[in-house]
Amino acid sequence: MNIWKKTGKLLKKYSHAWVFLYVLIYMPWFTWLEHRTGVRYTMVHSPLDPYIPFVEYFVVPYLLWFFFISATGLYFFFTEKQSFYRLAAFTITGMTLFLIICTFFPNGQNLRPASFDHQNLFTQLVQIIYATDTPTNVLPSLHVYNSLGAAIAIAHSSRLKKHRAVRTGAYILTALIILSTVFLKQHSATDVFAAFAIALLVYPLVYVLQEKKVPKLMKQPV
Repeated sequence: MNIWKKTGKLLKKYSHAWVFLYVLIYMPWFTWLEHRTGVRYTMVHSPLDPYIPFVEYFVVPYLLWFFFISATGLYFFFTEKQSFYRLAAFTITGMTLFLIICTFFPNGQNLRPASFDHQNLFTQLVQIIYATDTPTNVLPSLHVYNSLGAAIAIAHSSRLKKHRAVRTGAYILTALIILSTVFLKQHSATDVFAAFAIALLVYPLVYVLQEKKVPKLMKQPV
């Protein structure tokens, strides 16, 4: 009986885990976008792109994105339910808009270098990324958008206000991740600007308006 009671308490405490079910919508949709055929892609380009050099060392912050997003999401999941819901609302809204944009506006880029001037561990990691990630469905950059979402959530966190080093480190990592998308030629500068534009649209809905009128979902006890 104690086991069932403990299980019930855990389910009640972490009832907000239902948010992770979004992966059941996102992954099939994204997989379909990546593998659909007979589609004419619009190549995304910016006048700034030719002036941005390829720098393989940015593969480090680019890969750290996966840890950064996961760690931020799990931190708020276990510590701040309201912050978790806001982060989830921000990221899910942006990711859904990304899916819709790529569905009706198939896009890609042809910025990747055909070869590297030299071979090292960093270029090898870039080659792995190129081999596993197609240069399609790039607008807006989710690397940029989700990094902004994590940084915004950290900035609004009441628990992290006293931890200046953590906040500063998160902001620096966010900036490096954003830069990595263009220095690795994974994205055009246009993809970056588009991610910022969507973030500016979503931010007031998730944070500014919610601070004035907190929805019932946010009022659930932590």
